[in-house]
Amino acid sequence: MYDVTIIGAGVSGVFLAYTLAQEHPDLKIHVMDKGKPLAERTCGLQQEACTCEGPCDRYIGFAGLGKSEGKFNYTNDFGGQLGRKVGEKEALALMEEVDELLCSYGGDHVDRYSTKNEKLSLLAAEHGLRVFSTEVRHLGTQLARRVFQEMYEEMSEQMTFTFEADITGVTKGAGLFSIDTNHGRFQSRKVVFATGMSGSDWLKSMTAKLGLKAGQTRLDLGIRVEMRGNQLDPILQETFETKLHYITERFSATTYCMNPRGRIIRKYQHGLVMPDGQNQNEEEPSQNLNFTLFVPRYFKNQEEAMAEAHRVIGGINQGHDRIVAHKLGDLLEGNPSDHLSKGVIHPSLEAEAGNLRKEVPPLYIEALLEFFEALEGLLGEEIDGDTILYGLDSKFYEAKIFTDEHFETEVSGLYLIGDCSGETHSLSQAAASGIYLARRIIA
Repeated sequence: MYDVTIIGAGVSGVFLAYTLAQEHPDLKIHVMDKGKPLAERTCGLQQEACTCEGPCDRYIGFAGLGKSEGKFNYTNDFGGQLGRKVGEKEALALMEEVDELLCSYGGDHVDRYSTKNEKLSLLAAEHGLRVFSTEVRHLGTQLARRVFQEMYEEMSEQMTFTFEADITGVTKGAGLFSIDTNHGRFQSRKVVFATGMSGSDWLKSMTAKLGLKAGQTRLDLGIRVEMRGNQLDPILQETFETKLHYITERFSATTYCMNPRGRIIRKYQHGLVMPDGQNQNEEEPSQNLNFTLFVPRYFKNQEEAMAEAHRVIGGINQGHDRIVAHKLGDLLEGNPSDHLSKGVIHPSLEAEAGNLRKEVPPLYIEALLEFFEALEGLLGEEIDGDTILYGLDSKFYEAKIFTDEHFETEVSGLYLIGDCSGETHSLSQAAASGIYLARRIIA
């Protein structure tokens, strides 16, 4: 019998379990995950191709996506609605605790930096752009792995972990939850789902059986941009990166995952292959800068959102890992690209030269070109025609299931935190939701 069972060992589950154990050592805590311990997460994608049998080790297991880039943005401007849920000040205070905890396990080996720039914000506003600001602790893959491994080694002495757990049922009766798995049946007084996006299909199945209905689902699609490394120098002189937001009556668009001197790599999620940005510290730096311009859309349910992602990105992939790329100058002239390496910008990702207009819905091209026009006003110069545009990146979200101000569902004693709650979309806010819930459970 356990007091609290946490299903999902991503950052929200890790910070929940850690806080529970630190602040109430007598609690019997059980953490379960479909993946493996961090030391055993060794997907071949880091070298060449995925070698995982079953779910990919790159995305599931202890620390979840926290060990991939380890980028913690401490802000209410983006990354979820935790501030609306628990209060803006409390959300920021919780994120500060997240950072302090990371630093206590070696996270302070990299400096924290700020993207706030009031002068830039005022200038951007003159061109219809809003600048989102944040404090950032970017651990990178190697340091993130070390930090979370040290946390795990301490936590494993305080609670029970069950990895490679296939959970086939969660039911409630007589005030207790029964959890059926390939490791047997467990019982618990309280259960927390902390499965993130990687467990979306499982979450949908479990919540439906418990009588909980999911609602509207958000899907972000966008073109990944690789531009000349010094193109954004006029706005990056005093900050490592910036996040720009552009809004019209037809759409809103936001830059995401800006990587000065970084590279573009392939990202594998939900059976799709997408262009993703990588920090300059991960491999040999490039001479370029990359980011994605995401445009959010909302669908009635998750099935419709995922169907759209598979229709668009799956159509580009053509059953394998195909990504299409187009030079900005060719796009503007109405011509396809027949090569990518000529010119001043050399691609960091091997992609197929082609025509985005034939493969990407018009909305995302129109949004990018309008954003570029506003950006040119801010920069005081044209975007280089050699800029390479990759189709198509995506950011997935869970369908929202109702939870109260304490993340409790309509089933008493059952909670949803982190990205599977639909309230957080970032590592920092997911981790903060874990700390918040731990104290509500203890209280």
